[in-house]
Amino acid sequence: MKLTYRIRLKRSAADAFAWHERPGAFERFAPPWVRTEVLHRSGGIRDGGRLTMVQYLGPLPLRWEIEHVDFIPGRQFCDVARRSPFRRWRHVHRVESIGPDACEWIDEVDFAFWGGGLARGVLGGTTRSELDRLFAYRQARLKADLESRPQAVTGRIVVAGASGLVGSALTALLSTRGYEVVRLVRRPAQASDERFWDPTRPETLGDVLSGAAALVSLGGAGIADRRWCKARKAELRSSRLEGTRALVEGLRRASRPPSVFLSASAIGIYGVNTNRSVDETSARGDGFLAELTQDWEQEAALAESAGVRPILLRTGIVLSPRGGALARMLPIFRCGLGGPIGRGERGMSWISLEDEIAAIASLLSRPDARGAYNLVAPNPVSGAEFARELGRALHRPAFMPVPVPVLRAAFGEMATETILASQWVRPARLLHEGFVFQHASLGDALRDMLGTNKASSQLES
Repeated sequence: MKLTYRIRLKRSAADAFAWHERPGAFERFAPPWVRTEVLHRSGGIRDGGRLTMVQYLGPLPLRWEIEHVDFIPGRQFCDVARRSPFRRWRHVHRVESIGPDACEWIDEVDFAFWGGGLARGVLGGTTRSELDRLFAYRQARLKADLESRPQAVTGRIVVAGASGLVGSALTALLSTRGYEVVRLVRRPAQASDERFWDPTRPETLGDVLSGAAALVSLGGAGIADRRWCKARKAELRSSRLEGTRALVEGLRRASRPPSVFLSASAIGIYGVNTNRSVDETSARGDGFLAELTQDWEQEAALAESAGVRPILLRTGIVLSPRGGALARMLPIFRCGLGGPIGRGERGMSWISLEDEIAAIASLLSRPDARGAYNLVAPNPVSGAEFARELGRALHRPAFMPVPVPVLRAAFGEMATETILASQWVRPARLLHEGFVFQHASLGDALRDMLGTNKASSQLES
């Protein structure tokens, strides 16, 4: 079977090809509904480059060993599977210029099944459908990444918390935009883009931060990972406050500190029952999370003492099948056992992972950005609406309510301030400054990240 996918881009052929040569392109293309682990990668997309990975079909691991061949600078590269679930797999990536500021990107996939015509008759339709899903996602990412920004981007971005859900996606996006990304790690550095740091020794940060364009901090122990007790609440505080304090001290010690410090924060600062719409001008709420977030932001704001402009990223519920709240919900909803919590009246202020990282990238490139920004979609939903939309995206019923007393008994205070919180938060500053959301509606977001959208393919025998 041979399938061809085409998409027109409002960028030059040179820009489109350069994007594919940068680190992070593979991660940007990886569909979030498929668990993928990269085991080895070397040589980029030029001839002789290699990639070994495992993709999981449910619990079944499928190993791929890819070699890059037939590289034509600025025009073409090709992936040939030396080992894969198919008898033959060849994927040609090609770009054709349509003018100085437009091009067409073409993907040609040529593959054969083990078992010949019989296997094609059994598996051909399903395989084509899955590839249509995959290339719809790839085309959406490529178009959004290339057309949403200028191409001339340079500078070094230092990221703390780069291994988490948001951090790993952000580093891939920034690298495809042309930035040099340096990841701060708390273990011995194992890759060329990693630097070891110890929060108890901020003097080790001076050199890595000197000359950087920006510092991004996304660290902190998971708020809803387990039931809160006195020791857990102390851990939540220390992981945020002490880490941020060390980074700010590192900024002070840098001979040429970056101009901006973007620090993770949370909409928990508004409290757990915002029955009215709130924005960045609203007062702080009550509760442990509101107090913790305020203290966290105060530590980050001290970056001004080093002459560094602070930006506070007040993030809502980040949606992605790769992790976080949605990943925990999916197994239940896929079994048809999902539903709203209680009567489903509580407000959920959410944002897709794609919009989360796009907003962060937009803010770090804006010289006038400063202070707190709500990183949430412009259309929060009730719990009942969230359950309905997720059920529709999965083609499953979603009407079984989760009893509130059970959650309170199981998780105590943590449930009250996270799972049972009601928050209707607006991204007033992002909207005022012209940020365009890829996923303004929940249905669009879920269809994209769960692979419901399909590309149009041309089939050749």
